[in-house]
Amino acid sequence: MREDIITMSSQEAKRFKIIQKVLEKQLRQVKAGELLGLSERQVRRIVKRVRAEGARGVTHRSRGQPSRRKMPRDQQERIGSIIEERYSDFGPTLASEKLMENEGIRVSKEKVRQVMMEQGLWQRKRRRRKIYQWRERKAYSGEMVQMDGSHHEWLEGRGPKMVLMGYVEDATGGFFGRFYESEGVQSAMDSLRRYIGLYGCPLSLYLDKHSTYKTTRHPSTDELLRGDQAMTQFERACQELEIEIIHAHSPQAKGRIERVFGTLQDRLVKEMRLEGITTIKGANEFLDRFIPRYNKRFAREALGEGDLHRRLPRGMRSESVFCLKETRTIMNDYTVRWRGKRYLIKTPSIAIRRRKVEVREHFDGRIELRFKSRSLKHIEITEERQEIKGRERRKQREMGKKGKYIPPADHPWRRHQPSLHYNCYLEKIC
Repeated sequence: MREDIITMSSQEAKRFKIIQKVLEKQLRQVKAGELLGLSERQVRRIVKRVRAEGARGVTHRSRGQPSRRKMPRDQQERIGSIIEERYSDFGPTLASEKLMENEGIRVSKEKVRQVMMEQGLWQRKRRRRKIYQWRERKAYSGEMVQMDGSHHEWLEGRGPKMVLMGYVEDATGGFFGRFYESEGVQSAMDSLRRYIGLYGCPLSLYLDKHSTYKTTRHPSTDELLRGDQAMTQFERACQELEIEIIHAHSPQAKGRIERVFGTLQDRLVKEMRLEGITTIKGANEFLDRFIPRYNKRFAREALGEGDLHRRLPRGMRSESVFCLKETRTIMNDYTVRWRGKRYLIKTPSIAIRRRKVEVREHFDGRIELRFKSRSLKHIEITEERQEIKGRERRKQREMGKKGKYIPPADHPWRRHQPSLHYNCYLEKIC
């Protein structure tokens, strides 16, 4: 009996002590029922079992028996073989979802975890992490958006290398992203333009110190005269949209988007593998279907009511903001130099010589020259055009070249002969 008591749980031991007092007639069955939360009839049943079996009378009858809900061994082996064949590098949670979606097998993630651990397909990873101070989420949607680019083998060698430009709304955790060939000013501006088209302009962007987002150069002369700091093209575009730029000093500071990238580098890679995606276009089309499902599951409600995203100011076009802009000087020959090329203004005017003009280079290749809020018509001067123009100028000079000038006989220079006058003067003196 002593061994039975040792193997009992604390609740069963408590029940056994009370039943012992009933057997010793120190406690009435009605009072014992009140202490145990049982009916008087159930107490009588337990007393009867304890008299016949001892301490085992208070234990549950199903103890030591296999559960009726236990999964059959052959089904466990079938699930394990499917996971090993198709989802060997999946985590238990994602593997359980794919078993339901693709195989029609409904099984909990904990059971999948047990099966995978039993067959050596997965083990719990324990890592020591440096502790950073926790930052509370922003209260309102649109108050701050975390932005970053994730370099990863998204297609696992089936296609070109890609970078996922991602945006995570700090208040809700909602995600937006798009794939590009590289992380640069074009991909950053294009992804932000698409985000604004869907949600609006956020109040601030929280990002790292990549050269696309933060420059190390010194301010130019024009910037010094205006009292501005040196900015990248991306910072300039955000300044025009009145979006505050906040630079993080460490990856952990923008941990929310880093954790999202960690999840996507596991889930999204495997989802695209199952879909057989091999191109950037196909990956972006799949993102359009994947992101709503992802946000429906992982996004949350913001603490504050209302959305702080803003529309573009009236009269402002996105293409006039998301482009490369620099200031250049119109030369005396009405040409403007930009990135090693020369552009000739078609409508020259002496009023615009040596004046400043804004050069805009759009990402579709268009070049626009803006002078006092109007666009100047221009053409690019290619090397062939320059050579032809040079030949024409040389020919004109040769045709208009004059020989040595010989004055006629009646020219005043002819009538004025200093030597003759000097001889006459000598004769008079003599």
